[in-house]
Amino acid sequence: MKTEFNFPIRVYYEDTDAGGVVYYANYLKFYERARSEWLNHLKVNQTELLENNIAFVVTRAEVDYIKPARLNDQLEVRSRIIKLGASTVVFEQVLFLKQNEKLEILNQAIIKVASLKLDTFSPCRIPAKVKEEFQRVS
Repeated sequence: MKTEFNFPIRVYYEDTDAGGVVYYANYLKFYERARSEWLNHLKVNQTELLENNIAFVVTRAEVDYIKPARLNDQLEVRSRIIKLGASTVVFEQVLFLKQNEKLEILNQAIIKVASLKLDTFSPCRIPAKVKEEFQRVS
């Protein structure tokens, strides 16, 4: 069974364009926040990884824009791991509008993230402790 991580987001003025609609690039920020919070929830310390010369970077993003999110909307990002490799993780992330106990899909993405050595920007194996957590929830 795949574990799903749910993360709430409210749309702020800074997230929108002049018409009060979420600017297209900001959906990627919402997904990044959700993945970062999931790592925090799994007790993966990103500062410690950076101190050990390792970072996770997005290498591919495929985004489907279905309906727009708007100023003050209550949203929820649902994230799950769909593929785990030696140095990469592929996430499926779906953004929902939460309204009157109902969820409506607004946006969805497949995001591929790689583990890199910062000094060379070359791929490296996902650290063992981190991989164990990913395996536990995928």
